[in-house]
Amino acid sequence: MPKEFKMPDPGEGIHEAEIVEVLVSEGDQVEDGQAILVVETDKAATEIPSPVDGVVQSIRVKVGDVVKVGQVLMTFLAEGEEEEEAQAAAEEKETEDKGKKAEGKAKKEKRKVEEKAAKEKKESRPKPEEAQDEPVPAAPSTRRLARELGVDLRQVTPGGPQGQVTAEDVRAHSLAKAEEAEEEKPPKKEVEQPEVSRPLQIAAPPLPDFSSWGPIERKPLRSIRRATANRMALAWSQIPHVTHEDVADVSELEVFRRKHRSEIEAEGGKLTLTMFILKAAVAALKEHPRFNASLDVNKGEIILKNYYHIGVAVDTERGLIVPVVRDVDRKSITELALELYELAERAREGDVERQDLAGGTFTITNVGPLGGTGFTPIVNYPQVAILGVAQARLQPVIKGDLDNCQVVPRLMLPLCVGFDHRIADGADAARFLNVIIEVLESPEKLMMHM
Repeated sequence: MPKEFKMPDPGEGIHEAEIVEVLVSEGDQVEDGQAILVVETDKAATEIPSPVDGVVQSIRVKVGDVVKVGQVLMTFLAEGEEEEEAQAAAEEKETEDKGKKAEGKAKKEKRKVEEKAAKEKKESRPKPEEAQDEPVPAAPSTRRLARELGVDLRQVTPGGPQGQVTAEDVRAHSLAKAEEAEEEKPPKKEVEQPEVSRPLQIAAPPLPDFSSWGPIERKPLRSIRRATANRMALAWSQIPHVTHEDVADVSELEVFRRKHRSEIEAEGGKLTLTMFILKAAVAALKEHPRFNASLDVNKGEIILKNYYHIGVAVDTERGLIVPVVRDVDRKSITELALELYELAERAREGDVERQDLAGGTFTITNVGPLGGTGFTPIVNYPQVAILGVAQARLQPVIKGDLDNCQVVPRLMLPLCVGFDHRIADGADAARFLNVIIEVLESPEKLMMHM
């Protein structure tokens, strides 16, 4: 019999995926493990293999469909089942044809019996004059009123001369019957109405007809944009966000970066400020472990993580993707530069695997190359904190005090940490960001964390 193949559970709380490509057609012979579909789940494109050796009997999905975990994607006939299936189908059809013939014959016989019974009943029906008693004396208008009120004249007590039923007699009889029926009704029970609850959550009102003001175009929210929208809505609805901002003087660090960037490029990587920020973030996470955690609201516990897998947001043509750099605390700046460059390139080409995006404990999002003096990053649920980095700019900075000061040009880097206010307060965030700033402002201290 056909084997149904359902959308497997990718794990990690993912409940749906978008069909990106269908690699087989109905009737195709496939092998166990052969790629049959490409789906995109939580920002990663993944090939789904065939579960059997056999033939594709039916395909239940098409490109662009969003499917749920457990939904049937295809049906297969295993090897050797094709002939059995065809034979079973032929036998089933033959049985069905015989059943239809027998059913038709039975219906014909039943119809004959019913027609005969109806004829006999008609013949035995008494004539109208035999079935009815003598007519009740009443005027034509009274008879019409009785028909309108549904009153049987034979049951009405006559009040007119010579036993004639009058219109008043009909109305009185109808009213008495109505009162009698009302008295026979059971008394109504007083039911206490429960208080109507009024939830605080308000559903979004329907959108207006925008086309009434001008031409519009509708495009489906799909793929990475759809996944991002769902995750951001989840994070914003579940986490009470707070943002703390500050700036770091990275002038000396920039001199150091320029001095060594050619060495990294020679090895196939790219040395950017992000590599140093990764190391500075680990230093801060070690001193303030609550920022490297998740909150279990059902058990009322903070889950502290003793590993440092940091996600780095990458801007791609398909949307924002966050590959994870694992064990940042155990890798050198050179190793991080090579690994992150390779991960970012694969993300832009759409070649990252799901495992490349999973397991992050903290996230860094750097919009500096695009500009901006600051922003409010949204925590990457179920993490509890995220570091935002804006564009480093050469700015005039006052050095010294009121009695003795000078204005000098310095490269200043805006930083903002978004965090879950349930696990930390503003003072905690300030101390956390101060560690990052301290490490970034002193290459010597940075070396201590490499």
